[in-house]
Parts: sequence; structure tokens; C-alpha cells
Amino acid sequence: MKKLIYAFLSIGSMQTLAQTASAPTSGINIYGTVDQYISHLRSSSGASITALEDGAYTRSRIGFRGVETLGGGLYARFQVEGGLNADNGTQADAARGFDRQSWVGLGSPNGELRFGRQNTVVFGRGDYIDFTSRTLGSMINNFGAPARYDNDISYASPRIGGFLFEAHYALGETTTKASSQGVYQLGVDYLNGPYRVGYAGLRGRAPEASLYPTDVRYDNWYANYDYGNGKIYLAYVRTNNSAATPAGANAGSILGNTGALNPGTNPDVNRYYKIWQISADYRVSPALRVGALWGRIVDQSSLQRNASGGALAAYYDVSKRTVIYAVTERLKNSGDAGFRLAASAGLKSNFSRPDDVDGQTVKGVQFGILHRF
Repeated sequence: MKKLIYAFLSIGSMQTLAQTASAPTSGINIYGTVDQYISHLRSSSGASITALEDGAYTRSRIGFRGVETLGGGLYARFQVEGGLNADNGTQADAARGFDRQSWVGLGSPNGELRFGRQNTVVFGRGDYIDFTSRTLGSMINNFGAPARYDNDISYASPRIGGFLFEAHYALGETTTKASSQGVYQLGVDYLNGPYRVGYAGLRGRAPEASLYPTDVRYDNWYANYDYGNGKIYLAYVRTNNSAATPAGANAGSILGNTGALNPGTNPDVNRYYKIWQISADYRVSPALRVGALWGRIVDQSSLQRNASGGALAAYYDVSKRTVIYAVTERLKNSGDAGFRLAASAGLKSNFSRPDDVDGQTVKGVQFGILHRF
């Protein structure tokens, strides 16, 4: 296996591609973010919540990453990253030291192979989906998206003729077939000047002979156009990754947002949703960016758990590392739909009673500060 991997990665150094690409510089970096914001939520039920939250735009975190050049265009790379709740100093995931990423890889001008806990192709393309980078204010984010998986093997190509390809396979690691409960991912991105179009998809296999053997699917198509002072974004998602919880009819997802497998026991896997979204931003000045978004979630089943909503936001760059932001958003659940507002990190203080979300309109106003180091 080592010889096959090394031979595969070495091909790039013998191709014309190698003449225009080089291995990254060796070194190790410590990096991170701290993102804190005040959130006020109000439901048409009359309930409201005001809280200090973490991770509107990006989850607070600390990470370590490094590269070693191996010669001939080859290199080794690693990254380990753990999320933090900066509002109280605790780990984002008490069961994991590095819950966000933990992988090692080998690369060359021919692409890069990685092994370990990694972000999904859906998560990695957040910047291409809408002006929020699919965080606070995004309807697609309110629905939810699988973010990362354990035991993941991935390959990402270099960009050739405008195209970049990415594929993942996260092993289910069960005692049955190797593919049982495995998660497959594929990403294709095309960039040509100001235009970008692409696809990011995921399939979560159910165990053999399970009660509900349907695969969990998440298919995301996107396009954006850079008009100079900002971008216009279009995005579409079709998925069956939504589930009811005690907090609401659509308050959970079958795969979760941090890497659960498909158990094959949830009947909600047979209900599909479509999400349509349009957004745009505008650079008012070198420091100030504003944006607007609108989206709709359509339940394709007879239950008609639909929702619609949008957001307005402003981001002010105090410096290259520090951003102050303000967001106002609205989400209207029709029938007995139970979607809730979400951010880059899950809101620790969110509506927990179905009566406050199912069929209700939820509004939010948030103000915060993000610092990168």
C-alpha cells in the first residue's frame, strides 16, 4: 500500500503539471479563532432567549498544522484542530481533544491524500454557497449540513483547466461488509475568472438488513459570480437528512452535523427536502461589507414541513484579524415544520420546546466580534 501511494503521488513530479506547482514550505503553525456574540431570539409563540454564544461566523478553536517537504515535489502534511466554547472555557466536544480535524496526508503536484477525521466536501465549500459562508443567517445552514467524519480517506486533485475534484470515503468499521454504514463523498468545482459553479455530495450507507435501508443523501449545487464590489450566490440542496427530536419536528438530522453514521432505524430517511437560496453582498468600503439572503425549504412529502426566511448582515474589518458583525434574521415555519436558527457552532441557548418552533416564526438579532490568530 505504501508503494502504491508513493508511486501515485510521484506521478505528478514527472508531468508538465509539476513545472507550475511546488511543494509547500516546511514548518509548523499554531492558529485559532475566538468568535463571541450576543444573540436575542424571539418566537411567535411569545418565548424569547438572550444569551452570549460562541461561533456565529466560525467556531472558536485552536489548531496545529505543519508541512514537511520530502523532495521531488512530494510533501507530508498534518492538521489537528479542537473547538472551544470561549464563553465558558470548555471544549466544544468533551469526548474529543481534536473534534474538528485530526488527519495526516501525503501530497505532490498530482494531488493530496489524507487519512483521519476531516471536514466534508459540503462543509469545505461553505464560502461558495452564500455571503455568510453558510453560517449565521443562512437558510441552508438552518437546515443543517454534515460537517466532518471519522476514519476518512480523501483525495483532492490540483486545479486543472479550471476544474478541481475531491473524493472521500469514511469507513463504517463494522463487523459486516466494509461498506456497511460507510460515507461516500464527491466534490467538483469549476472556476473561470469571476464565475464559479460546483457540486458537493454525500451518501451515508445504512447497515445491511436494517429497518430503513435508504441511504442518507445530501446533494448541493452552487454557483456564484464576482461582479467586482461583491458576489451574487445561488445554491440548491436536495437531502433526506432531517429528523424530529423532542425540541421540534425538524430539530435534528439523521447523520448529525459532526459525523454520525446512518443507523438505518429512522423513518424520517424516507422524507426528502429541497432548499433554494439566493444571496448577495456588496463591499461598501475596504472595511465594510453588507449582504442579504433569502431561501426556502420545501418538504416533498405529504406532511408539508416547509419553511422560508432570510437575513441581513454587516461585517466591519477592524483589522486584518478582527471583524465586528451584526446579523438580523427571520425564519417562518409553515404547518408543523420545526426548523430553528443556527450558526457556525450550534446555539447552546436555543428553543427546546416544540411549541416554540413547530409552525412558528423565529426571529433573531445578533452582534459579535471575531478575532483570528
